[in-house]
Amino acid sequence: MLRRIPCVMMRGGTSRGPYLLASDLPSDPPRRDAVLLRIMGSPHPLQVDGIGGSNPLTSKVAIVSRSREPGADVDYLFAQVSVNEALVDTKPNCGNMLSGIGPFAIEAGLVKAGDPETTVRIFNVNTRTLIEAVVQTPGGAVEYEGETRIDGVAEAAAPIRLTFLDAMGAVTGKLLPTGNVVDVIDGVEVSCVDMAMPVAIMAAEALGKTGKETPAELDADRELFARMEAIRRKAGALMGMGDVSKLVVPKPVLASRPREAGGIASRYFTPHTCHRSHAATGALAVGTAAALTGSVASRYVDPAGFAGGALRIEHPAGAIPVSLELSGPPDRREVKRASLVRTARRIFEGSVLVPESAFA
Repeated sequence: MLRRIPCVMMRGGTSRGPYLLASDLPSDPPRRDAVLLRIMGSPHPLQVDGIGGSNPLTSKVAIVSRSREPGADVDYLFAQVSVNEALVDTKPNCGNMLSGIGPFAIEAGLVKAGDPETTVRIFNVNTRTLIEAVVQTPGGAVEYEGETRIDGVAEAAAPIRLTFLDAMGAVTGKLLPTGNVVDVIDGVEVSCVDMAMPVAIMAAEALGKTGKETPAELDADRELFARMEAIRRKAGALMGMGDVSKLVVPKPVLASRPREAGGIASRYFTPHTCHRSHAATGALAVGTAAALTGSVASRYVDPAGFAGGALRIEHPAGAIPVSLELSGPPDRREVKRASLVRTARRIFEGSVLVPESAFA
């Protein structure tokens, strides 16, 4: 027996995955996760028995429902489904998949469209943070076509502006969870920062890299990954997250000097492969870290190029601009608001078929 689950496949930012209504899934987390594994075809390197894309960037799920949170329109639960293990991680947020939540919610009838644009207030269940998404809706209908280009996506599309209203300390409750701007772990200086996404930022040169390597070159260096994973696990413990060996957070980041002024170069890991471009939430974390005097990231940023809180995060596919509204002295920064522009595309809609046994 097969059960049909309504499903919309969307590209959100530089990620892709199914967008589902929470009401169509089991409410019990273990049963829900079992269903998500069958939907995506995990664990299997090709996810051949599901709709996953054999890569962490295309093995993501967005679960949406009406919100009961004050000031929010919809709830968004992000699920990172492991490709090779029977694991579903709902600890982090995903800012790229977040890009598709506004359009999906409008077209699912959860939010009434305005004209010419619609602001959708999204409560991220994973991190309990609020995000505003401004979606183009001329004539009261979602418009996907436009002239906005984001690096890592081939075609231009309509802009979706995301503003994170309270993302500081999203997972741990603190911008600097260890209490320090820099910690030394296994002889390497690390800045542990929690802004939209917990990250452990290291200098690329401290691990024998330039920071300009391609993802394929980095993925091939298993010694590098073994070293980063050991640091990541210790960073997670120092950040108060306990044993993170089965979690995808904190994310390791290798920072280096940018090619252009007014930016920083970043290699962001998911955490066991290098991101082909960059996570949106991770870009906010790197940008915030760059604004903290003495952090590993701040060493690579020209203060003159950080005017107005705008910063370009260079990544393997190009760059992602972020805008930060900062307050307080450099050593005690607070981020009032953080924004960036993404795009999304509705790819197909229908039903995904799941064996009834997955619901048992």
